[in-house]
Amino acid sequence: MVLKSLLPAGNRPGRPSQWSKRQLIDGIRWRVRVGAPWRDVPACYGSWQAIYALFRRWQRAGVWQQIVTGVQAPSRRPGRTGRATRSNRRTATRPTRRSVGGRRACRGPGRSPRAPAGAG
Repeated sequence: MVLKSLLPAGNRPGRPSQWSKRQLIDGIRWRVRVGAPWRDVPACYGSWQAIYALFRRWQRAGVWQQIVTGVQAPSRRPGRTGRATRSNRRTATRPTRRSVGGRRACRGPGRSPRAPAGAG
């Protein structure tokens, strides 16, 4: 796992944490994704104080920058394509004729495409 090797080792003295690092990181990810205040982080991720403390501790130590750099590094090696080159290059898609009011194909010989089902 790439991410596990980038996380700092937890060698803090004292009582072990009540929540796992996975829970706390998921809480940080939830907060960043949603944009909610720290106090609104759901309790299943741990207490908001513990989540915020981990976030700030890692922010001050530069851990988040190391994680981003480490995750992006494999795609920047020579001979490997980057993420942008693997994406779909066709950004503009053409709508079908029918979706823009065009005529449908005939359903059978001698039938008009706009004729009711009983006529023809």
